[in-house]
Amino acid sequence: MKSLKKVVMAITLLLSVTVAVAQIKNSTTETVQVLGNCAMCKANIEKAGNLNKIAKVVWNKDTKMATLTYDSKQTSQDEILKRIALAGYDSEKFLAPTDVYDNLHGCCQYERATKVEVNNTEKASMENHGDHAGHAAAAPTQEVNQLKAVYDNYFLLKEALVKTDGKESSRVSKDLLASLNAVQMDKLAMDVHMVWMKTMKQLKEDADHISDTEDIKHQRDHFMTLSKNMYEMVKVSKLDTPTYYQFCPMANGGKGANWLSKDSAIKNPYYGSQMLSCGKTVETLK
Repeated sequence: MKSLKKVVMAITLLLSVTVAVAQIKNSTTETVQVLGNCAMCKANIEKAGNLNKIAKVVWNKDTKMATLTYDSKQTSQDEILKRIALAGYDSEKFLAPTDVYDNLHGCCQYERATKVEVNNTEKASMENHGDHAGHAAAAPTQEVNQLKAVYDNYFLLKEALVKTDGKESSRVSKDLLASLNAVQMDKLAMDVHMVWMKTMKQLKEDADHISDTEDIKHQRDHFMTLSKNMYEMVKVSKLDTPTYYQFCPMANGGKGANWLSKDSAIKNPYYGSQMLSCGKTVETLK
């Protein structure tokens, strides 16, 4: 009886996978090694890689091989493997962040490569990111281009807040939200992609809140967390020109708040003309 139940469950699972794959248009299927140990790993890997009607991942714990089926017009192998890496699982191309791997359940902590092998894998993943090794040199430019509109709109928003112009802040923030939604994360370098995955939800939420009101106080409240996450992005993006991370001790009810500026001169977005020069530069990002 138990064996019959197992057969029924296996058939049901197979049918569900078949249906999910059949719903994917422009499908491409590839097999890639992804490290892991157990059934919990299987659940985590497949959950991280799956996207409804776009990508389906089936991982085999015995062979350590993942079968990726995806819509090649909407995603890519790299994008799927990056999501899996961010869930804690190394693949042939991308390594999981150490802190994420360390937080996996004990039974899921597979044997990782040695330091030398890890360094070689990181190097290879960057070289193979494009169609051939020569594309590696172009990757940083591609990455900056992906985020240029985001940064440009952030700085325009900062200037609107300096002028205490709620209407303009709302308008610019709509553009900021559009530029955030336009980012193609599979074209970001791995280190930038990891930060993007951690910050994008809050970045979009803050931009949306600011765009949805002309209340300058509400806008400034969300600009605080927007600036905090934007700082994390700028730190790994290596912009062509210096960016100044500035701090006002009076903002946020006396707790202080930061913002980013293209100019070293202090122009306070939290108080505008009331205390225009209140603050200082605490870090210069180059």
